[in-house]
Amino acid sequence: MKKRGKRGYLLAGLVSLSLLVTGCGGTGEAPAAKAPSSAAQETEASVPETASAKSAAEEAELQEGGTNASLADAPALPGLTAESVLPLHYATCYNVFTYREGYQLIDIPKSGQYLVIPEGKTAPEGLDPSVICIPSAPKSIYLAATSAMALFDAIDSIDAVTMSGNSEGAWYIDAPLQALEEGRMVYAGKYSEPDYETMLSMNCDLAVESTMILHTPEVQEMIEDLDIPVLIDRSAYEREALGRTEWVKLYGALMGKTEEAEAFFREQEELISGLSGLDSTGKTVAYFSVNTDGSVIVRTDTDYIPGMIETAGGAYVFRGVYADAASSTTAVSMEEFYSRAHDADFLVYNATIEEALGSAEDLVAKDAAFAEFRAVKEGNVWQVDKKAYQSTDRMANLILDFHIMLTGGKTEDLTFLQKLDS
Repeated sequence: MKKRGKRGYLLAGLVSLSLLVTGCGGTGEAPAAKAPSSAAQETEASVPETASAKSAAEEAELQEGGTNASLADAPALPGLTAESVLPLHYATCYNVFTYREGYQLIDIPKSGQYLVIPEGKTAPEGLDPSVICIPSAPKSIYLAATSAMALFDAIDSIDAVTMSGNSEGAWYIDAPLQALEEGRMVYAGKYSEPDYETMLSMNCDLAVESTMILHTPEVQEMIEDLDIPVLIDRSAYEREALGRTEWVKLYGALMGKTEEAEAFFREQEELISGLSGLDSTGKTVAYFSVNTDGSVIVRTDTDYIPGMIETAGGAYVFRGVYADAASSTTAVSMEEFYSRAHDADFLVYNATIEEALGSAEDLVAKDAAFAEFRAVKEGNVWQVDKKAYQSTDRMANLILDFHIMLTGGKTEDLTFLQKLDS
C-alpha cells in the first residue's frame, strides 16, 4: 500500500487553483457557467447502452478474463493463509478470497486486486504494492459507478455512500434521490471531474468507479494521490443479468455484510426459479433504441438482454446475427433493422438512455417505416423505463416482466416494462 501523505499539500493546491479559476485578485468575476448536459452524458450508465461509447477493441479487452476461481487460485499474500473462495453462480468478472487471518482479497481482472483490511489490523508486511488496500466497511464512499448504488442499498449500506458521481437529475431510483434531498449524500462531481476538495473534506476512504475512469487516467491518479483507493466496478460486462446482481456479494464482502448479500441474492434467484427449464413461447422480440442520427441500436450476443428474453420464454430476433461482435451493442441502419425485425411479435424500446416514448405513434414519428412493423400494427410495442439500468439489484424483475409480456400476464405486476398505447 503506497504511503503518500499528500492530502494537506494537495488540498492547499486545490484551494489555490479554485481561487485562480474564480478570478480572485483579478476582476473577481467567475467564469460563465457551462450549459448543463443531459443525464445520459453525466453518467456512465450510457456506456453499455451506446454503440459508440467504446471501440470494439477496448470492449473486447475489458471482457477478457474473469472466471469463477477455486481455492487453489487464491493469490499468495505474505503472512496470510487462504481459507475459502466466495461461490458465484452467474458473475464471472470478479472473485473474492478469504484468508484465515480475517483479510479478504477482491480480484477484478482488468481492474485490480483489492485487499480488505479488517478493523484494527494493517496491511501485511511485504505486500505487493500493486495490491490496493481498502478499509473494511468504509464509512465515506464516493460512488461514480451508477450500477453499484442499488447494491449498496440492497445490503442496507447506502449510508456509507456519502458522495455521488451523479446529481439528483441523473438518478431514477429512490434511495440516492432521497439521500441527496436529505443531505445524507452530496453530489461530488461526475467521474471525469470529481470535486477533490469535497472528497478530502468528507474524509473519503474509497472511490468506486466504473470503467469510464479508464478514459481519464489522470483523474484516477489524482484520486490515488489523495490517498483514496479506487475500486473499478465491471458489473456492466457480465453476460448474464443475474451476474450483474451477484456483484452484491462483492459489496457484501467489502462492507462486512456477506450473509445479508447472500440472503438478498437468493431472493432474486427464487423470483425466477419457476422459469427454469421453461419451454419457449415461440414469440420473437426485438429490443432496441433509435439514435438521434436515425440509426438503430441493438444488442449483440455478448450482452445480457438476449439471455433475459430467452429465460423468459422468448426468442431474440438478433441472436447469432452479430455473434462475433466485441461490443455488447451495435448500430444498424433502419433498412437492416426492418429486414430482420419487421415481423417480430414484440418491439421493446430501450428508454434507459434515449428519451422515453409516449406512445407507439412517437416511434413511427422517428421513422415512418415503423408503421409497417407487425408489432406496431398489432399493438405490441413495449418500453423499458429509465430505472431499469440503475436497478442492478432487481434484474430478476425485468426477466419476469418479459415473461408477463410474452404470456399475456397481468400488466399491473410489471416493474420496468410498460405497454405503449397505439
